Amino acid sequence: MAGKLILCRHGQSTWNLENRFTGWVDVDLTEQGQTEALEAGKQLKLAELTFDIAFTSVLKRATKTLFIILEEMNLTWIPVINSWELNERHYGALQGLNKVDVAKQYGEDQVQTWRRSYDTPPPVMAEDNSSHPRFDAKYDGIEGLPGSESLKDTLARVKPYWQDKILPSLLGNQNVLIVAHGNSLRSLIKIIDNINDQDIVSLNIPTGVPLVYEFNENLKPTSKYFLGDKKAIKKATEMIAQQGSIET
Repeated sequence: MAGKLILCRHGQSTWNLENRFTGWVDVDLTEQGQTEALEAGKQLKLAELTFDIAFTSVLKRATKTLFIILEEMNLTWIPVINSWELNERHYGALQGLNKVDVAKQYGEDQVQTWRRSYDTPPPVMAEDNSSHPRFDAKYDGIEGLPGSESLKDTLARVKPYWQDKILPSLLGNQNVLIVAHGNSLRSLIKIIDNINDQDIVSLNIPTGVPLVYEFNENLKPTSKYFLGDKKAIKKATEMIAQQGSIET
């Protein structure tokens, strides 16, 4: 029998609050983000879930969210694997820019294409830009670091990691917690639910809300559900969909 999988997007970050393209910029959680992470831990504890191993990215908004969850559940002792493959997609030259300002400059349709098309990456960040990941010690020794990524590019790094690192734990009947980012989680959900390239772009994932998967012995999903207040989750999901709109 396969273990359970819980996916959780990090709590609200400072640049989520400011409606900026974040990508690989290592911004922190807001107070609300910390509260969301704490609430996620409480919901998981209330559901009587526990974990054998956890995976997250190398970005602090995810790693801090994970730690807050595990601390609330008294599970800080379980193995935690940090991997750049679970990072958010790289938003290239858009990183740091306000989404509404970019929409005013380039138009909402172009922003939505950059944000949500499957295979169109944002403008590339120059390799000599001091913010390029090749200048960040977290990525020392890693070849082919991106200067921009589409969802398709993100999936290309997430899928092998899923197959080689995460699947063995689930198939070994271990319960797995993954705390990551909107697009790395979207990539995982695309794989698990076999969502096509057109439909995946409209999937919105709220911050700090656990998504539970239960599987049969062949790792086919038998159940999928969010933990928390349904109305609040619906509202948070709708707000994410509106980012990049001049009207917001």
